[in-house]
Amino acid sequence: MEKLVEELRAQIARMDLKAKRKYNLNKQFLDKLYSVYPFNKFEYVITHLIGTNTINLDQYLKIRNGYLERNKYLYVFEITAPRTFGETWAQRHLNEVVPELKRPSTTYDANYVGQYDFWFNGIRIEVKASRAVKRQSGEALIIKALSSHSKCGFDMNFQQMKPNCCDVFVWIGVWRDVIRYWVLSSHEVATNKHYSTKQHRGNKGEGQLWLKETNIEEFKPYEVTVRNILTAIEEKGKR
Repeated sequence: MEKLVEELRAQIARMDLKAKRKYNLNKQFLDKLYSVYPFNKFEYVITHLIGTNTINLDQYLKIRNGYLERNKYLYVFEITAPRTFGETWAQRHLNEVVPELKRPSTTYDANYVGQYDFWFNGIRIEVKASRAVKRQSGEALIIKALSSHSKCGFDMNFQQMKPNCCDVFVWIGVWRDVIRYWVLSSHEVATNKHYSTKQHRGNKGEGQLWLKETNIEEFKPYEVTVRNILTAIEEKGKR
């Protein structure tokens, strides 16, 4: 978002003063411009930049493609329902990139009653996902979404984890431009110094863990590429 704003401001700066006044492209007006999807201040500015021949269609497409490349996962932040994101999107995404994972059932595990999300060669796998968002921001989720290069403080919460109900955890972290993966054994989660069991009163083996800019590097040993997720699951599941 910041990069798009910079590009549009640079284009506005190239417009002559008369055109700026005619089309109300000053910052004060744009900040107060009432927006209803899909009409917003960016649509307003781009329309007038093309209409005044400040940019042509090819230049617009270059700006657009650059924005899409920098924000390829921004659509994930549009999912506002926690369950839809944490379960529906995350589980579907992991199964798409690792199709070898099977949906659990009593066919594979006679004791299965919904405790975990996937099964692979006797390994019980739980999926948790979270999104990197600007800390202490009251803005909408899609506005406070961060890129992986942002210097802002961020919060990424993996919650409702029950290490006693699975063998391996797969964490999915979503930024506007990248998706990162971590694979940990249930023991590594339960014994991690950042793991907290204080999420709910009287909880029975359930906890949460916050990844922040201050501790995310500590989890580097658990991070894997998408191609190595299954290998890591097998390795962690054997411990």
